[in-house]
Amino acid sequence: MPRGRTIAITSVTAVLVAGAAGGGAWWFLHTRGTPLETAQRFTQAWQRADLAAMRAELGVADPAFGRPYEDMRKSLAVEATTVRLDSVRETGDDTGQAAYTATLKLKNIGEWSYSGVLDLAVVDRNWRVKWSPKAVHPDLTDGGTFALKTKWPARAGIVAAGGERIDGGDAGGSVQQLVGYLDKATAKDVKALGSSYKVGDAIGRGGLQETFQQRLAGSPTTEIQLVGADKKTVKSLGKIEGESGEAVETSLDLRVQRAAADAVRDLKQTASLVAIKPSSGEILAVVNNQGGFNRALDGAYPPGSTFKAITAVGLLAEGMTPGERTTCPKDVNVGGLPIRNSHHAGYGSVTFSDSFAYSCNTTFAPLARQRLSADKLLSTAELFGFNKPLGIGVPAAKGSIPKARNDAELAAQSFGQDRITASPLLMASVAAALADGTWRPPTLVPSMEQKAEPQELPEGVTSPMHQMMSAVVTKGTAKDAGLPSGTRGKTGTAEYGAQDALKTHAWFMGFRGDLAFAVIVEEGSGGGAVAAPVAADFLRALG
Repeated sequence: MPRGRTIAITSVTAVLVAGAAGGGAWWFLHTRGTPLETAQRFTQAWQRADLAAMRAELGVADPAFGRPYEDMRKSLAVEATTVRLDSVRETGDDTGQAAYTATLKLKNIGEWSYSGVLDLAVVDRNWRVKWSPKAVHPDLTDGGTFALKTKWPARAGIVAAGGERIDGGDAGGSVQQLVGYLDKATAKDVKALGSSYKVGDAIGRGGLQETFQQRLAGSPTTEIQLVGADKKTVKSLGKIEGESGEAVETSLDLRVQRAAADAVRDLKQTASLVAIKPSSGEILAVVNNQGGFNRALDGAYPPGSTFKAITAVGLLAEGMTPGERTTCPKDVNVGGLPIRNSHHAGYGSVTFSDSFAYSCNTTFAPLARQRLSADKLLSTAELFGFNKPLGIGVPAAKGSIPKARNDAELAAQSFGQDRITASPLLMASVAAALADGTWRPPTLVPSMEQKAEPQELPEGVTSPMHQMMSAVVTKGTAKDAGLPSGTRGKTGTAEYGAQDALKTHAWFMGFRGDLAFAVIVEEGSGGGAVAAPVAADFLRALG
């Protein structure tokens, strides 16, 4: 019995071993995966530019595998790749082919599509890609590469609002500061712009020429070429038709621009003037009487007493009226800050409108502390575009006003000092908002999408501000400037520099009809005496 029992057990064991051996043979001899699955993984990795995942699908490692894909990407400036499998089939014992269509998005050029084939084979019982350079493109061979041959269309123009070309070099120096110029592309430019450009091609440098380079240049008619190892063109693989450039239409009004340029041209001091159309925010003129840095747009100056217009809006919104009585003494002290008026003037008991017309620092500083707050003054200034980036198509400084930290800073901010800075562009937009009742982000290229939104001023402030700004011209600090009838504005004398050697800039901002403007004269003695007469010359030239 024991002997027979042992034999039985041994027999069962033999059967089990034989069964296991048969299953293992089936597993090791079975081809895993399918041609379709391998082709899908490879082409999906190609789309992702994942060379490691592509390499994992190869039957035989090839040290040169990655180079053609990287060369294609760089030489053709490929921004995106799409690979569509058209068909996958077995072609014989353990071989197959996958037909594909590759579509490459080429930077600044367009899309190029071509068809190719991936060879497949079973290697170590797995379906793999049998790779050669022809997998990249059917005409590619060892040592081959790709190249672009481009022909650019005529560059489109930059024009004023009336359709006049302003990019020809004869529209005046201030216009050229806005327009920029054409230059020869460097290797750095080509890297940024794409392989459709070659070193030495004409590109925009500075101003609108640079900002709108792609729009103005259009796209070239481009031939995709295959280049052999000897650097000679083997054949043309395809052609993409280019598109003409599109003109950049600015809001500049050349009549207004000329009047502005004439107004500042002969000044000995450095000066800038910006004019804006209040109803739209369109910039009509930008002038500097000195070249180089574009102060009109990118300058950062203390706005001085022109900022009183913003403080006045805040006070009117809090319930003050132009006729309300207040005082304008020679000197006051707010939060430990001694404050005086220009020339130590004092006017005693005056209306709020007259304190604005006479530019009484000693009125506005106490009122800001009593009736406003740091938060309210800050929020009022931000209604006029302060602390907001200005997107006009060329560099433009953001106006800045920090929140006052104490009463002394609030008092100084009430008349445009402390740490407030603004450009002539921003102050012209402030004047435009006071004219129209809505602050609109200034624009030089009306087709540009603006980041900042228009903002309505508080209800009921526009009419009294018109009244008060008119008083500045008829009886206040600008009464002797010779400004035309109907002009409303605000003067400013902004102090800057070391406390023991303070200098001043002269400001005047205002509007007349649907034309707003701001003028600054650097190191001018006073807004009424220096900047307002410039504005008068400007307005009189326009009739």
